[in-house]
Amino acid sequence: MENKITKIQVLGSGCPSCHKLFELTKQAVKELNISDEVEYTDDIKKIIEMGVMQMPVLAINGKPVMTGSASDIERIKQLIKDNC
Repeated sequence: MENKITKIQVLGSGCPSCHKLFELTKQAVKELNISDEVEYTDDIKKIIEMGVMQMPVLAINGKPVMTGSASDIERIKQLIKDNC
């Protein structure tokens, strides 16, 4: 898989769902053999700037690709593949 991703972020309030999405996203990145780090932020200002009102948020290159769900690892992997 060609690696074009420059930034993978999980944005949330620090709740259990937010941390679950962060852990699942890190695992998905590892399983896809992507070297990019996954960043976690609880900066509400950044979340609002993205125009998102539901957390957690999975963002790739500053674009929200999933909101309001911790989801499952297969969906996360597909979103990463679709957005690189």
